Amino acid sequence: MPLVSGKILLEIANEHNFAIGAFNFNNMEFLKAILEAAEEEEAPVFIQTTESALKYAGIEYLAGMVHAVKDKYSIPFALHLDHGKNLESILLAIRYGYTSVMIDYSDKPFGENLKITKEVVSICAPLGIAVEAELGKLEGIEDGVISREKVLINPEEAKEFVDKTGVDALAPAIGTAHGAFKFKGKPMLDFERLKKVKELTGIALVLHGASGVYSEYVEDINKYGGEITGATGVPEEDVKKAVDLGINKVNTDTDLRLAFIATLRKLLAEEKKNVDPRKLFKPAMDEVKKVVKRRIKLYKSQGKAHFIKVRTN
Repeated sequence: MPLVSGKILLEIANEHNFAIGAFNFNNMEFLKAILEAAEEEEAPVFIQTTESALKYAGIEYLAGMVHAVKDKYSIPFALHLDHGKNLESILLAIRYGYTSVMIDYSDKPFGENLKITKEVVSICAPLGIAVEAELGKLEGIEDGVISREKVLINPEEAKEFVDKTGVDALAPAIGTAHGAFKFKGKPMLDFERLKKVKELTGIALVLHGASGVYSEYVEDINKYGGEITGATGVPEEDVKKAVDLGINKVNTDTDLRLAFIATLRKLLAEEKKNVDPRKLFKPAMDEVKKVVKRRIKLYKSQGKAHFIKVRTN
């Protein structure tokens, strides 16, 4: 099935109260693992690249791989630019066939964020390309260390922002954080705030910084020479609750990296005579695939590809 607009994925997920996994990739192994897992689970997915991934591999390589294999799979998926920091990045993504983009001006004043987001929507909407934006800061809230009101989304501002920009999706800061080293204590997600934002805006909402940071991978990384201490993720029950309250897209990156690196470290330690990277990357890719499937089920998107197929046929 060809690439579809992120708009369709977001609309369907919002209609049917489930979330779609948005999985980051930097290379062929991650891309293949994500699409194979989605195909086997009959789940729609976003495959996404960050600006740092584009600097690492080049947009012509990453987008080129996607367009080369898009007809191989029957499940609908969108190609998404994650955390685009300027208009130039958005225009580059459009040029290379992305069907969804995020403009992230969340670190700027509200008015500036609104203005640039509105401009991006005016460019993307006529092309059928979805636009995601973010409000608040994903710094994490643990045990009251940081003032919640300073970093979390204001629901009333969210309504104004959505009404004035026309975005397709909004990432509200509700207490999550990026990366493996998320929280000093137990994560405290503000579900009441999430519920209020959903009630006021009615649009698809996106959860960033929600990696599980699974202990088995952290343990293997440390066992085989790595050094990851104090890594804590978001419990799966919290992710499930967030989906029930209106999250329709969940970004997933750290968990995939941990699975890949844990497998690599183990194999490098155990197979000292191996000089064939394929014998290392294939098992690591398979482990990433397992995590993608696990997350797809967590987001309740398994078997949901048919909703999009019906809409697009």
